[in-house]
Amino acid sequence: MTETTKRRGLLALAALVPGAAAAQGQMGGLTAEQRAEVLQILRESLRQDPSILRDALASLELAEETERANAQTRAIAQNADALFRDAQDAVKGNPQGRVTIVEFFDARCGYCKQLHPTMEQLIQRERDVRVVMKDLPILGPNSIAASRALIAAQRQNQYGALYDALMRLREEPTEPVLRREADRLRLDWARLRRDMDDAATTARIERNLGLARALNIQGTPALIAGTTLIPGAVDLATLQRLTAAQRS
Repeated sequence: MTETTKRRGLLALAALVPGAAAAQGQMGGLTAEQRAEVLQILRESLRQDPSILRDALASLELAEETERANAQTRAIAQNADALFRDAQDAVKGNPQGRVTIVEFFDARCGYCKQLHPTMEQLIQRERDVRVVMKDLPILGPNSIAASRALIAAQRQNQYGALYDALMRLREEPTEPVLRREADRLRLDWARLRRDMDDAATTARIERNLGLARALNIQGTPALIAGTTLIPGAVDLATLQRLTAAQRS
């Protein structure tokens, strides 16, 4: 619970405690005598029933969580085209699928790697699922290099193959490692390396970072299904509930 919530809770107590509301109007407009009266009422009420403070703070915290969720829902609606219908994004699963999940990920993120086989299971089991891939390199220079390599690989129709390789990788995606994986997948390394530094590659990463800020995404992975944002790795059952909700 934040200090701001606690302060707001203390102010709200004046409205919750019998007798205090009549003395206050607005806390900032009380006279010294009125403030003293309110404080005395609060002290006495809290002494008799400490649950008053707990309930007030819980109510405020719930209201703040609800507002954050509502703001996120509005942000998803406002950015729907960029999230769900950007023709430049790589797609896994069924490109024409009726159910769409957007996945923000970092190629170095351990939780993203943990989610990877679960998403693969979902795609194999539910053939109408379309997964939009959003590179979000937030874990340092090697993350940025990996995202650049993935976007460049898309121009050689190998985004999915390189993505799978990086998700299974258990070492840093340094340039020598990226080249090794590219060679293994028979990618044209010279072309890939050139495309990694292309302005369009940079612009796409910046768009994804901007989207993440607009949606208040705090880390990876982050999934968007319909108007719901799900932070962190989830299990297959949760993913299936999300897809079922979209179908209905």
